[in-house]
Amino acid sequence: MEPLLKVLRHWGAPVAAVIYFALWCVAEAGRIPWPAFTVWSGTVPLLMLAASIAVAAWKPLVSLGLTAALILGQFLYLVPSMFFTNWAIYIGSFVALAFILWTAGRRMRLVAAGANVMFIGAMTYLILSWRYADRAGWFYPLYGGDRMTLLSYGGQVFGLLALISAGCAAVGLSLALYQERGNLFRARSAAQAGLREAEVDLIVEQERTRIARDLHDVLAHSLAVIAAQADGTRYLSSGQPKAVVNALENIASSARTALVDAQRVVEGVRDDGMVTPQPRLSDVGPLVDEMRRGSLKIHRSETGAPVELTAGQQLAVFRIVQECLTNSLKHGGRGAAVRLHLDWSGPGLTLHVASDMRPLDTPDRQSSTEPGTGRGIPGMGERAHLAGGWATAGPDGEQFRVTVFIPYGVRAAGVPSSSGPAPLSVPAPAAPAVLRA
Repeated sequence: MEPLLKVLRHWGAPVAAVIYFALWCVAEAGRIPWPAFTVWSGTVPLLMLAASIAVAAWKPLVSLGLTAALILGQFLYLVPSMFFTNWAIYIGSFVALAFILWTAGRRMRLVAAGANVMFIGAMTYLILSWRYADRAGWFYPLYGGDRMTLLSYGGQVFGLLALISAGCAAVGLSLALYQERGNLFRARSAAQAGLREAEVDLIVEQERTRIARDLHDVLAHSLAVIAAQADGTRYLSSGQPKAVVNALENIASSARTALVDAQRVVEGVRDDGMVTPQPRLSDVGPLVDEMRRGSLKIHRSETGAPVELTAGQQLAVFRIVQECLTNSLKHGGRGAAVRLHLDWSGPGLTLHVASDMRPLDTPDRQSSTEPGTGRGIPGMGERAHLAGGWATAGPDGEQFRVTVFIPYGVRAAGVPSSSGPAPLSVPAPAAPAVLRA
């Protein structure tokens, strides 16, 4: 039903105009020879009212103007008077009113309704007056003329025209109310669905917040204990080797850094709505220095001219580098060699991280060949994807290699490029392989 109403709302008025015109032509064809149709007194009113119906849904003011022009033209004898039997041609004005009340706004509906009341009064006079109704057979001035005729039959004709107009108006308003009711039902259904989704999202968010708070409390307690124990052992124990003291210092420093990072991730936004500071690309250097103190042999290199990345992209790069170095220490052990390279010469930042793995005969290396269930590598892939790029990771001989691509658009102004001027916007190449978990 609804699709049909949509079609009729758009094309119903022209179709109704064609039907209206065709029916009148058929009705008059039996009485007036077709060659005489061009001089038939009802030709101009029929054409004008058919046009009024055709444009009612698109141009309501034009539709009302055509009806008003017809009535005024008949009063001024610019339009020939019709036969008294052709008064039903005026019904075309009421059909146009139905389409206006169906498709127009509230203000236009009021204008159309008021105009049609005036049209009905004028039509009544044109139908009953001996001055305008051609061959009407009404009383001539000798017997009272228009006054007696209007007093005798004016109320009946006016009431009949008003009844027909009210019926057409009721059809138009009913269709408009039906469609408006359908729109309200759909809007209500969409609002209810949105509320249900929002409720589910709120519950999920509350549960995530609760889990994050609990996780933060556990991590805060554990990391604080680790830092305190490491500091206490370092200060209270004397005569320890320098390597042990350095290791304890690194443990305490890493625990405090991890505690701050955990608080940043969990809190996200402070109570005053301001976003807490997030790591940036400039923090990669201090991170590398800290991991070097943790006994990783990190060789960092960089080619091309750096480009200013967005805050989200810088955070993604920092977290990916952090995850790579943490995995290198976890799976490669102390003293593992790591090569970190940032390539700015392409259409985006390409990050290469290669780290040594333990020999195959060690238990840790054997277990690492089994499919992992951790979140580290999938998390790197997700961060790269959210930054607009991609990431691949997997063993490459005796090394574990991670390649990340983060695209960028405009090169930073005033920064020379060793590889020539870069284009303003270059699409990122597709990922060469699927990220393995």
